[in-house]
Amino acid sequence: MSGELRQMALHWLAQPLARAKADGVRALSESWLRGELSLEVEAVIAEPEGVPGRPDKPDLVAPLDVKRRAMNTVEGRAALIHALAHIEFNAINLALDALWRFPGMPAAYYSDWLQVAQEEAYHFSLLAEHLVVLGFQYGDFSAHNSLWELTERTSADVLARMALVPRTMEARGLDATPAVRAKLAQAGDAAAAAILDIILRDEIGHVGIGNHWFAWLCERRSLDPLEAYEALARQYRAPQMRPPFNIEARRAAGFSEAELKALQAG
Repeated sequence: MSGELRQMALHWLAQPLARAKADGVRALSESWLRGELSLEVEAVIAEPEGVPGRPDKPDLVAPLDVKRRAMNTVEGRAALIHALAHIEFNAINLALDALWRFPGMPAAYYSDWLQVAQEEAYHFSLLAEHLVVLGFQYGDFSAHNSLWELTERTSADVLARMALVPRTMEARGLDATPAVRAKLAQAGDAAAAAILDIILRDEIGHVGIGNHWFAWLCERRSLDPLEAYEALARQYRAPQMRPPFNIEARRAAGFSEAELKALQAG
């Protein structure tokens, strides 16, 4: 594979087929690591139609309209795995969007978000393959789109994107994953629980990348990180953070003690 990294990220972002997108992103990462791609950090790229590419299924519904199913059935476990796979599919898209959309960042920023996209593609593939083992496919259940909606709202400012997608939406995943893992393990799905161990490990790194670039941007703009975050959360209508919080994972992802104290204080 050859070409320019940000243009290629946009190409795979527009790819509608989930498995093709995941495979393409992993191949893109390998090409980058082999030195086959150029990088134009200052290029301003026009957004084409059809971004993000997504398959015809799953049907997208409001979060409260996503059906809950009992965990003591194979279908119930499959519905939960499907919800997780959809989160990872959206996470591929948001990482690719962070990569192509924002010019003028250091080269390491683009390399970091390619790493995130590649790992999200791996997570999606693990979950999609496990769905097949359970007798289902990605797209068999309905899903919601709230993660991408916040991605769209922050498309004009890389500071808002770093504040509110990795540090808010993905950080909520750090909080939720241990309980979901326990639920799957209790239901006897050891393979799914092992997949969630991989996801939690990697997501700590992804939130850490968001924290790093948020702090870098705050320093460049002479902003106090706590004050900047609170202002951006209000401006962009970010979801309220609700306990329980995975403080250990958040600390490992680079949240400051002041941020963790403010989070717990509500």
